[in-house]
Amino acid sequence: MERHTLPALHVLLALAVVAIWGSNFVVIKAALGHLPPLTFAALRFTLAFLPAAFFLKRPAVPWRNLALYGLLIGVGQFGLLYIAMKSLISPGLASLVVQMQAFFTVGLAMWLSGERVRPYQLAALGLAGAGLAWLIVHAGAEATPLGLALVLLAGLAWAGGNMTARASGQVNMLAYVVWASLFSAPPLFALAILMEGWPTVSGAIAHADGSVWAAVAWQSVGNTLFGYAAWGWLLARHPAAAVSPLSLLVPVFGMGASALLLGEALPAWKLTAAALVLAGLALNVFWPPLARRWLPAPAA
Repeated sequence: MERHTLPALHVLLALAVVAIWGSNFVVIKAALGHLPPLTFAALRFTLAFLPAAFFLKRPAVPWRNLALYGLLIGVGQFGLLYIAMKSLISPGLASLVVQMQAFFTVGLAMWLSGERVRPYQLAALGLAGAGLAWLIVHAGAEATPLGLALVLLAGLAWAGGNMTARASGQVNMLAYVVWASLFSAPPLFALAILMEGWPTVSGAIAHADGSVWAAVAWQSVGNTLFGYAAWGWLLARHPAAAVSPLSLLVPVFGMGASALLLGEALPAWKLTAAALVLAGLALNVFWPPLARRWLPAPAA
């Protein structure tokens, strides 16, 4: 089987996405100081749908595909993530644990589409998984069991969204994310009113200042429209096992931004775990070109 390598420009695009996603955990934490989590998520996807839907034609995919993606990413991933980050897990650790989606995505790809994972990819995921496990073991007061469980479920929902986007084929992913948001915002608002209460929801929106709305806008434009459109575009063109492990850099950016802007500690055990994650990423990205150069080609 031919070894699959991402083109350099596609690697740079993926790195831009994970840098935005990683540093974004600081923005989320700041906004959650002013907005209830489900209200925040509902506003994010409302601004992702409007006004962009007036300028982008709905992609030629079944409504059920858009609905499934919108529910998985909007309600499943971000609804659960925001609830956890409100008080149950630190931003840096949340940025790490949610990256279990890389393992879930590869597993779902193997189950649903028969993708084969090569030994070096398994080794890369093993290294990164060791880093994740090391962080979880040493989390201490930075995460509650409920917080860890919610973020793991958010990662599983993200993986499901990845596979749903891949099933849509090579469509306009920006339009895809915009129109899928139509199925994210209404259930999030309904859950917010049910779980947070209408007085809390309306009061939070009425008293939101410019910085809060800027955070919501950044969630909608930077993370949802650019980030998920670009990520879906990559997943539609490459095997999941080649793309998804790149998202393991998200916690590196997440922990770095949290330490710099929020004062979150970076003890030795966190740095050790980050080194394991980076080692796994490096193996996944650099092994194919090195193998082509130095190892004999397999027999026909």
